[in-house]
Amino acid sequence: MRRVCLSLAAPGLYLLLLLPTTTPAEGQHTFDNYTDARKVFWKQIYPEGGRTLYCNKPFGGGWHRSINVEHVYPMAWVMKSEGCRKREQCRASSPRFNQIEADMHNLYPARKDINKARSSFPFAMIPGEGRSFGSCDFELDKRYRRAEPRPAARGNIARSMFHMQQSYGLKIFRRQGDMLKRWNRDDPPDAEERRRNDAIARVQGTRNRFIDNPKRADKLRF
Repeated sequence: MRRVCLSLAAPGLYLLLLLPTTTPAEGQHTFDNYTDARKVFWKQIYPEGGRTLYCNKPFGGGWHRSINVEHVYPMAWVMKSEGCRKREQCRASSPRFNQIEADMHNLYPARKDINKARSSFPFAMIPGEGRSFGSCDFELDKRYRRAEPRPAARGNIARSMFHMQQSYGLKIFRRQGDMLKRWNRDDPPDAEERRRNDAIARVQGTRNRFIDNPKRADKLRF
């Protein structure tokens, strides 16, 4: 909380207000922590299961040993912007970080091994078709720290990244931003992405405007 003193009409009379250090995104129902948001994510966004983002692997409802939650806009980037070395430090000191970490528009089901391998690598187009995950169309360049997702996931990724940039002022560099705009055009929202947007809006109170109107991304600057 931060303290603000407002002077009233009478001389020497002040009103002390306690204001939150961060303002939630307009209309958003915030969660106290990412753990609570993750529980709601599985129960209400994917109650019947679905398919993973990077590999299109089907999964049923409930908990799965091999599936976890991927933050499309990496939390390591947010930690850096918040001045934290460790995630627990950010969770303890930054309400803004907690809100960002719990935003479901940035959360997607992913195979655990691919989530771990992607780490906080930025997305890019990688020459060749070298694959390290069997039939999954996900390419990784460890030397240059880049990741290339399958074509059918690229639009989802772009719109998630745009949502995070516009909602929280997070940084996207121009080269990647221009690529994401191409991905947004080449892979428009499908029925599943629109269903997901509706479900998140019901439990979180906010929509991803770039799913509702992908052409909004054409005006973005990085």
